[in-house]
Amino acid sequence: MSKDFVLPFKNLRIKDISRVGGKNASLGEMFTQLTKHGLRVPDGFATTAEAYRYFLAQTGLDKKIKKALTGLDIKNLKDLAYRGKTIRQMISATPLPEKLTKEVLKYYRQLSKKYDTENLDVAVRSSATAEDLPGASFAGAQESYLNISGEGEVLKAVRLCIASLFTDRAIVYRVEQGFDHLKTALSVGVQKMVRSDLAYSGVMFSCDTESGFADVTVINSSWGLGENIVKGRVTPDEFMVYEPLLTKGYQPIIKRKLGSKEVTMIYNKASGRPTKNLTTPIDKRQKFTLTDSEILELARYSITIEKHYGRPMDIEWAKDGHDKSLYIIQARPETVQSKKNVNVLEEYVFDKSAKNKKVLLEGIAIGSKIGQGEIRVIKNVKEIEQFKPGQILVTKMTDPDWVPVMKMAKAIITDEGGRTCHAAIVSRELGVPCVVGSTKATQILRSGQKVTVSCAEGERGIIYQGILPFTIKKTSLKGLYRPKVKIMMNVGEPDQAFNFSFIPSDGVGLAREEFIINNYIGIHPLALLNFSKMPASVKKQVKQITAGYSNKTQFYVDKLAEGIGRIAAAFYPKDVIVRFSDFKSNEYANLIGGKLFEPVEQNPMIGWRGASRYYDQKFKAAFDLECRAIKKVREIFGLDNVIAMVPFCRTIEEGQKVISIINAHGLKKQKAGLKPLKVYVMAEIPSNIILAEEFSKIFDGFSIGSNDLAQLTLGLDRDSGIISHIANEKNEAVKILIRQLIKIAHQYKRKVGICGQAPSDFPDFAKFLVKEGIDSISLNPDTVIKTTMALKK
Repeated sequence: MSKDFVLPFKNLRIKDISRVGGKNASLGEMFTQLTKHGLRVPDGFATTAEAYRYFLAQTGLDKKIKKALTGLDIKNLKDLAYRGKTIRQMISATPLPEKLTKEVLKYYRQLSKKYDTENLDVAVRSSATAEDLPGASFAGAQESYLNISGEGEVLKAVRLCIASLFTDRAIVYRVEQGFDHLKTALSVGVQKMVRSDLAYSGVMFSCDTESGFADVTVINSSWGLGENIVKGRVTPDEFMVYEPLLTKGYQPIIKRKLGSKEVTMIYNKASGRPTKNLTTPIDKRQKFTLTDSEILELARYSITIEKHYGRPMDIEWAKDGHDKSLYIIQARPETVQSKKNVNVLEEYVFDKSAKNKKVLLEGIAIGSKIGQGEIRVIKNVKEIEQFKPGQILVTKMTDPDWVPVMKMAKAIITDEGGRTCHAAIVSRELGVPCVVGSTKATQILRSGQKVTVSCAEGERGIIYQGILPFTIKKTSLKGLYRPKVKIMMNVGEPDQAFNFSFIPSDGVGLAREEFIINNYIGIHPLALLNFSKMPASVKKQVKQITAGYSNKTQFYVDKLAEGIGRIAAAFYPKDVIVRFSDFKSNEYANLIGGKLFEPVEQNPMIGWRGASRYYDQKFKAAFDLECRAIKKVREIFGLDNVIAMVPFCRTIEEGQKVISIINAHGLKKQKAGLKPLKVYVMAEIPSNIILAEEFSKIFDGFSIGSNDLAQLTLGLDRDSGIISHIANEKNEAVKILIRQLIKIAHQYKRKVGICGQAPSDFPDFAKFLVKEGIDSISLNPDTVIKTTMALKK
């Protein structure tokens, strides 16, 4: 091996990890191999492991470091901090040998010349030879220094990077990984700074970081330099792109979430410090950083990088405010979900005795586990010695100095941060449930308080009062029996769809729009359509929720489309049956502005709901928005596995009117490259079955709503507790109607499924349906495996 002390990116490949570490080897690989495929990677150079060892040997630092680490006990945090600080000070104060100094300055001058300047602004980053490997990675194990310019500052930053090989967390990491402190070397990468201080930057993953779902790119973005996202100082914007249809020319941005982007990191040369944080102006906080075309461009970069490396990747990017271009500034293997055993389904489920749960706080869930224990609030890293193993760490935000205590925590809760902040990345690595971006955890929670932290209920991470009982269910999915009847799933929560996609199924038999409208929109559609006429109090609430959208009705269409899109993407190309909204008037009234548009009905359960709303002039404009959302999912996202379904359609005339509106939106019209849209009807009213022959001429299929069918067959109100004991889908009258529907629908070559509660609750009812020849049974996710196995018997 040659004794080069410095190598330019153009001479580096991924095989050079042992010489320049994973970070710099990856930069060299992308610079030499992927820029020809359209990626932009800023040029730079890297010092080598040989340079590091030469520095230590020439200056005698190697012997001093060995002596300083003799007798180290990483559990003694005070002693660890003292030894680490001693070593870092020794390295920082020791000048680089002359030969190494000349090499670094030679390449720095060449890089400056390439970019037509004298003292180029550069990022100086550490790249340890045991860092960023597929099996050994840790977020922020060493330091980076941004906006460094001038020869003296570059040399100083190189020494500081080398010193950061001996931060407390890096020392602990090596001990736990079994790496020899003096056999691990450090390379320093010097790369042209991208002027994202004048634009924005962020992190992206080529898979979903929570579920491991492989076919999406998840992008986080915030104003200014990217360090704020990694350090968790901001809650960034979040975007998600479905990769398989992006490569087919569609624009499947299936998630947009506005972050608060509290601060912006910029250059700060005037004060003598490289960077500083400014409070982000409110107008920029309420604006999305990335345009649609930029989101899609980044996703294409992600696909290119993942394809080249052959594994899920964790990627840093930045936009230059001068040339307006997007750059990739780092890529490393994703090390958590890529190791996941997809043949074992692990579910954390609260016991039934935990039904009266008191919510203390909410934030963003990281992982899918539940943790519980005693709170320890630590507001400053100097106080971490107070933390005891098994406690729950509560702090404003974490950085790499917190890693020793994070490893001892049962759960982690932070005030700040998003899905790609330090706390999120490290907690995933450790397998510890974590709630970030709670905003007020350090104010609301108290040391000594006992809580349960749940990340097992979708996107929201919830902190409950007390120690609540739960179980961990593990199910082997390998070789699971597949019955002849299609087993589908009822999925309402888009953020759980990726997790549910790993359960063997034939798609989604019921995706309820109500979940999306309630949880992701929260506003009555007519309040958005009539925004200018709304009272001041309603306007204020609407403005807060729709920040980032000048067009309030487009907010409704986009959020509905994105929610449907995530469910459809999770199961693509399998069928996903999406039911148009089926709120009752009292439920619609509970949405923001809803009371201004909804009647007060004595019995909303059998009142103004379903199809009767869609053609009514008092509501038709709102139904138009739902049609626009389905159109966007199919034609813009390319998710043609979506089947639309009309609920509570009482008469043939109602069905004809609703289909006419759907046709007016061009939804049934054949589009090039897309399967034609099918529209099913819910069979939940006796008239649907008595007139099944006529309904078969209007709709492409039926889905039995067994709850409502039992209610209307037996003449009861299932919201009434007094006669709830009569409500039973297994009643013979209900079964006769189901048998009749299946027979008539099949005569007209129409499919019949069921999405009601009965087959989830009663395995014998599921067997009855199979015997009668039903085409599909849609079950609640937690009963899919149980019912599948019951059908085998």
